[in-house]
Amino acid sequence: MNNDKRRYAPACDRNREPILEVLRNALPASGSVLEVGSGTGQHAVWFAPVFPGLQWQPSDRVDNLDSIDAWREHENSANVLPAMELDLSRYAWPEQRYDAVVCINTIHIVSWELVQALIAGAGRSLRPGGVFYVYGPYRYRDRPLEPSNENFDQWLKDRDPLSGIREFETINDLAGIAGLEFVEDRSMPANNQSIWWRRR
Repeated sequence: MNNDKRRYAPACDRNREPILEVLRNALPASGSVLEVGSGTGQHAVWFAPVFPGLQWQPSDRVDNLDSIDAWREHENSANVLPAMELDLSRYAWPEQRYDAVVCINTIHIVSWELVQALIAGAGRSLRPGGVFYVYGPYRYRDRPLEPSNENFDQWLKDRDPLSGIREFETINDLAGIAGLEFVEDRSMPANNQSIWWRRR
């Protein structure tokens, strides 16, 4: 019997190197990172060893925690903490303050209400000067959405009408309300973006 609880997402292997190059510039050298929506756990165990001065706290809904912890145990990741439950729909964030909040491929998956909860929660959870980093596809007011992302957006909405590719400018406005100052928006492979802000 196979007792391996690790789940595998091919997209994590495809995007981890480009994301890592951005995180090398965005993340502090030491401190603590809260990853929101850690999914399978693959990203946590890939990124954390590159930043030995950071404690990496993966989090997600309770049904994803076993996979995250299985990856942590398999990779023997010294600076990855046990997975923590963080369900955006419950608005219950840890009391601890972090030096960075990282959220990959989540904003276009969850409802708009949960996007708002994510950004507000990141603002509350960051120490002054802390970084909020997100990755995924975005719309922009000054140009049409790429054809591949138009198709992806329709697929998302067919699967869940509350999901969909969000508009960068609206997200940036929410970040400002949450006390976050825009730093960079970098184009990534496959029409994705790496965007990050700093806590004022």
